[in-house]
Amino acid sequence: MKTTKLKKKIVKKVFDKVHDKYDFMNDIMSLGSHRLWKKEFIKIINPKPSEIIIDMASGTGDISKLISNKYSNQNILRMDPNYLMLKKGSNNFKKNEKIVEICASAENIPLKDNLVDTYAISFGIRNAYDTQKALEEAFRITKKGGKFICLEFFKINRPILKELYKIYSNTIPTIGEIIVGDRKPYEYLTSSIEKFYTQDEFKNMLEKSKFKNVNYINLMAGVVSIHTAWKI
Repeated sequence: MKTTKLKKKIVKKVFDKVHDKYDFMNDIMSLGSHRLWKKEFIKIINPKPSEIIIDMASGTGDISKLISNKYSNQNILRMDPNYLMLKKGSNNFKKNEKIVEICASAENIPLKDNLVDTYAISFGIRNAYDTQKALEEAFRITKKGGKFICLEFFKINRPILKELYKIYSNTIPTIGEIIVGDRKPYEYLTSSIEKFYTQDEFKNMLEKSKFKNVNYINLMAGVVSIHTAWKI
């Protein structure tokens, strides 16, 4: 319990600090590749017009923006536990009544059971203070026949690429210090990738949460992966 409370506190402090530079931070951490990964993520979501999507850990709303640009008049629930992050992107959606903002965590979603058609989370599950509980909540609010889709950083398995990425990751806190004047948020973000589950471990957690047909694809040799699962 102490561990989860501590992580919750740390994550809030990190994103309070970097919310104004978050999109630029993603460019740094991914060398700009996150924009291509997210386009692939949106393709896989591929919603129908009448569907409800939850954009969990929405942050500044880049996923919601990509979805609404590609699929007009889509019903989207933007949810994030960090108020500053959520409000940073609010101006992008003021004229769109079908996009609703909710400040809440992935572990305690204030929505009824079987509500959403698609649960989408991009680079957010790693920051959940209780990953298993977050997945159980995802299952609870997803309709029968609905899907779960997650884009996340994972550890690289190929030795040479792993070493190269490790060298680059070690420079990120220094870059972060230059940008926001504090290296600690960036130290957390890079270490959180190393401490996170493997692709197969995360797959097993989804299955433990009762999701079925769980699969994943690796992008850039497993730097990131997209997991998909279904509530049947």
